[in-house]
Amino acid sequence: MSENASKPPVAKVIPYKFEHLGHTLVDNYAWLQDKSNPEVIAYLNVENTYAKAQLSHTEGLQEQIFQEMKGRIKEDDSSVPARYGEYFYYSRVEAGKQYRVFCRKHASLEAEEQILLDENVLAHGLEYCRVFVYKPSPDNRYLAYSVDTTGSFVFDLYIKDVVTGEQISGPIPNTAYSADWASDNQTLFYTVFDKSHRSFKLYRHIAGSDPKKDVLLYHEIDDSFTLYIRRTRSGDYLLLTSASQSTSEVRYMPANNPVGEFRLIQSRQPWLEYYVEQHGDRFLIRTNHQAENFRLMETPVAAPSIDHWREVLPHRPEVLVSDIDAFSSHLVVHERQGGLEQIRISDPDGVSNVKYVTFPDPVYTYRPGDNFEFNTPVLRFIYSSLVTPESVVDYDMAQQTWTVKKRQEIPSGYDPSQFTSERLFAKTSDGERVPISIVYRKDFQSDGKHPLLLVGYGSYGFSYITGFDTQRLSLLERGFAFAIAHVRGGSELGRRWYDQGRLMHKKNTFTDFIACAEHLIRQGYTSAEHLSILGASAGGLLVSAVINIRPDLCRAVVARVPFTNLITAMLDPDLPLTVIEYEQWGNPNDSQAFEYMLSYSPYENVKAGVYPHIFAKAGLNDLQVPYWDPAKWVAKLRATKKGSNRLLLVTNMGAGHGGSSGRYDNLREIAQIYAFLIHSLDVPETLPSPK
Repeated sequence: MSENASKPPVAKVIPYKFEHLGHTLVDNYAWLQDKSNPEVIAYLNVENTYAKAQLSHTEGLQEQIFQEMKGRIKEDDSSVPARYGEYFYYSRVEAGKQYRVFCRKHASLEAEEQILLDENVLAHGLEYCRVFVYKPSPDNRYLAYSVDTTGSFVFDLYIKDVVTGEQISGPIPNTAYSADWASDNQTLFYTVFDKSHRSFKLYRHIAGSDPKKDVLLYHEIDDSFTLYIRRTRSGDYLLLTSASQSTSEVRYMPANNPVGEFRLIQSRQPWLEYYVEQHGDRFLIRTNHQAENFRLMETPVAAPSIDHWREVLPHRPEVLVSDIDAFSSHLVVHERQGGLEQIRISDPDGVSNVKYVTFPDPVYTYRPGDNFEFNTPVLRFIYSSLVTPESVVDYDMAQQTWTVKKRQEIPSGYDPSQFTSERLFAKTSDGERVPISIVYRKDFQSDGKHPLLLVGYGSYGFSYITGFDTQRLSLLERGFAFAIAHVRGGSELGRRWYDQGRLMHKKNTFTDFIACAEHLIRQGYTSAEHLSILGASAGGLLVSAVINIRPDLCRAVVARVPFTNLITAMLDPDLPLTVIEYEQWGNPNDSQAFEYMLSYSPYENVKAGVYPHIFAKAGLNDLQVPYWDPAKWVAKLRATKKGSNRLLLVTNMGAGHGGSSGRYDNLREIAQIYAFLIHSLDVPETLPSPK
C-alpha cells in the first residue's frame, strides 16, 4: 500500500478460498471486511488521500459548484405548518447552520413559537446527526423522537415533556424505524433491531418509566420479515405490520386499550401481500390477492379475515394501486398508470363521486405531505417535475381545488422556461418499451456532442422519482442533459415491471439500462464519449454490472454506496438484511439461483479490460451496503483493469448509507461528484454567459 498520494493505492492480497455448490471461489480482498483491523482503516484513509490528490485540480470547480448549489437554497427557511390537534407543527433552518429546528405554535399561526427540538444542539460535537422518528402524543404533551448519531440508521429513542422541557425517557438504544402512541398519551410502542439490522421486536413503554421494564409484545422469528408499528389516522387503532419482500400480515389493537393484545387480521400466506387502513368499523385492505397490480377490499373490524373481504375497487391490469389514505369524508387511492402517478379521490365507500387530481405537467411527481388530521377535506401533497420546483399543495377534496401553500424559492434565480423535459421510450431486445424521463436546456442540440448523465435504480419495486432538484442545475446549466432510465425492477409500469426485474429476471434491469443508453445515443442526445452514468445502493449494483457487460458504453461512472458484492452478502445470513433479500435476489442455497447471481454479481465479474472513469463512494458506518463492499470492488478493479482511466474511492469516515447529514456538508459531497463528471467528460468548467 503506497503512501505516495500520486500513485494508486495497492491493496494487499490475502487469498480467501471457499466452496459453494460445486464452485471454488477466491476472494483476495476479504480481509477488508474487518473494520477493527487498523490496516483496513489505514487503507481507506490512503484511498481518500489518493482521491483528494487526483481531484485537487478540480478544487476550484468544486467550490464554485458548492457556492452555486448553496445559492439556490433559501438558507433561512421553514416548512409549511401542519395541524395536529390544537397545534401547528413545522421545522425551520437558519443561515449558516447545518441542521433543523423543530417548532410548533398553539391554535394560530400568529401564536408565539415554541422550539421543541434543535437538531443543531443534538449534533454538537458529532460528525453525523439525524432525527428520524418524530411523534407528538395525541394530547401534544409529549414528544417521542429518535436520533441516529453515526449514519448507520440505528436510533436512540427519547421522550420529552414539551411543557416542562424535561427529557423523561431515553435513551432507549437500538430502536428501529417506527414508534407510535396509544390514546392514553402515556404508552409508546416501538420496534428494535436484531444483530442483522432487522426490525424484529415490538415493545411497550410507559413515558417516564425505566426502559428495562418495557414489555415485549411481539417477536418476529422469521428472519425474512420486518416489523412496523403505526397508529391509524383516525386514532382508533394501532396496526403492527410484519412484511417480507413478498408476503405480509397485519395485527391490530384498539388504541384506547394499550394493555390489550394485538389480534391477527389474516395469517401470512406465501406471496400474499396486504396492507391495512381503517375507516369507522371497517378495515380497508390493499392486496395482491388474485390481483397482480393490487386491488382494494374492505372487511368488518369485527371479522377481518380474508373470508370476509369484499371488493371495493377491482383489479385493473393497467393500473397499480400503490397506497391508500382514509379521511373522515374521503378515500384517497394513490395509483400508477402508464408510468405516471395519479390521485383518485372518492367518498369513503370508494365508488361514489370518483375524481382524479389534474396535474399541470406531462411528466411530474408528487409525494404525500403531512396529513395528520382525519376530519379534514384537505389533502396535502408536494408536487414538482423535472423543470418545476416543488410546491406544497393543499387540495380541497370536496371542491376539487388546490392551493399552493408554498413554492420552492431559488434565491439565485431560476427560469423554468429555459428548460424542457421529455418522455422517451427505448425498445429492448425482448420487445419491452422502457420509459426514459429527460430534461435539458432549451438550446440543447441533438447532435451527439453534449454530455448526458443517465441514472437508474431498478430494485425493490421502487420507482425513480421524476422530481425537481436544484443541485442538478449545475450540470444542466453547463450543457448536460439529465435522464432517468425507468428500468424493470421498479414499479413504474406496474407490479409485472417489478417482478420482471428481480430474482431470475434480474438481468433485465441491466439490459434495459443499456437499451436506454443506446437509444439516447442513437437519437443524438449524447455519444459514448459524452455519456456518464450514476447509481446508488442497488442502483450502484446496476451501473457496476452494466460496465462489466459494456465497459464501452460510457465514459464515466459514479457508484454511490454500490452493492457490488452480491455473492458475499447473500452467503452470509448474519449480515444486515441478507435473509430478507432472498426474495429480491435469490437464495444462494438454491443451485439455480446461485448460478444466476454468480453470472452477474459485479465483484465476481470484474475482468481485464479498459473501464470508464469510476468514482465510488462509501460510508464507514453504512449497514445497508457496508464500506467494504465498494472498497473490495475498487481494490479488485485496480488489480484487474487496464488503461489509465481514473478509479477513485472516497469513504466518508463519519457517516453511513446516506452520506453527510449536515446540509452544507452534503452539498460539498455532491459538488465533488459533479466536478469529477465535468472533468471526466471534458466539459467547460465555467457557466455559459446569460443570453
